[in-house]
Amino acid sequence: MKALRIGRYAAVLSVAALALTACGGNGGSTESSAPAGSESGAPAEVSGTLIGGGASSQESAMTAWTNGVTEVHPDLTVQYDPVGSGSGREGFLAGQYSFAGSDAAMDEEEMASAEEVCGPEGVFHVPSYISPVAVAFNLEGVDEVNMDAETIAQVFTGEITTWNDPAIADQNPDAELPDTDITVVHRADDSGTTENFTDYLTAAAPESWTYDVVETWPSEITAESAQQTSGVVSLAQSTDGAITYADASQIGELGTVAVQVGEEYVPYSADAAAAAVEKAAPGEAGAVELDRTTTEAGVYPIVLVSYHIFCNQYQDQETADMAKAFGEYVVSEEGQAAAESSAGNAPISEATREAALESIQAISVQG
Repeated sequence: MKALRIGRYAAVLSVAALALTACGGNGGSTESSAPAGSESGAPAEVSGTLIGGGASSQESAMTAWTNGVTEVHPDLTVQYDPVGSGSGREGFLAGQYSFAGSDAAMDEEEMASAEEVCGPEGVFHVPSYISPVAVAFNLEGVDEVNMDAETIAQVFTGEITTWNDPAIADQNPDAELPDTDITVVHRADDSGTTENFTDYLTAAAPESWTYDVVETWPSEITAESAQQTSGVVSLAQSTDGAITYADASQIGELGTVAVQVGEEYVPYSADAAAAAVEKAAPGEAGAVELDRTTTEAGVYPIVLVSYHIFCNQYQDQETADMAKAFGEYVVSEEGQAAAESSAGNAPISEATREAALESIQAISVQG
């Protein structure tokens, strides 16, 4: 079984941290190391139920977070619905959720809409979860194959239909590839993982992938589909010759594609994903912009940064306090360690934690 083992690293997401510092527009305490319940953060007594929803990639980590926060705040219950990133943001904007989990940042239209729910200060993103997106397959006797971006794109658009196609075989001269038909499996729901994957295809293989960056898989492509991360992994595991894309921490025993970067093929790994994020440019409101066409050695370009999206200002003090308490726990060393143990994601850096706490602790009530 392939295990995603992720160690601690100090530099990852330093750019995101700088971006987060500027994102909030809500001021905030500089005492960013204060624990939940301190004067600068959530009050010591927090009670009630905080409801969120969104990215299924975070599901295992979220279970650890929702269980762990009760050790700090026994009367706080956090419920999370892993409906997918797009549905999570939609629910947040509709007032259904008090926070959203998303593998993609809000776009300009969504951020404008958020002001109707959160007030004129809008929202901010906390990079809470990092993982490679694995191109994973089910092919008996084959654990890893090499593919460049054009080949990956042609497989997922249906132009390449068998595993022993010359485009694949030429990149894997030592592999015994069968003539098994390729079955493409994609997310049926609106998905930030789909958006990250198609962002890579759009940037790295524009001649073969002509569908742009999408959260919803193009209906023109004939393929099998399933809901959420667990669904596509399960379907791929039960389908001989299947190929899919999914959070690497959840692919189990599926084989994986090593992606061509420059002159080498790079398998997914924590370090390779961290290298991609470390070189990311700052985006808006705490998001990051990844370089999908990098040629630097050791960088895995198909990576997702999954966010928690909070209001800068909530409509009532109870919700503001609950959001602070939960947000502080998630980015704390304890929260990140709990998630790493449960889901295998990369703990955020200290710089990111400090910047995140500054924004989280500055959450206030609409005046």
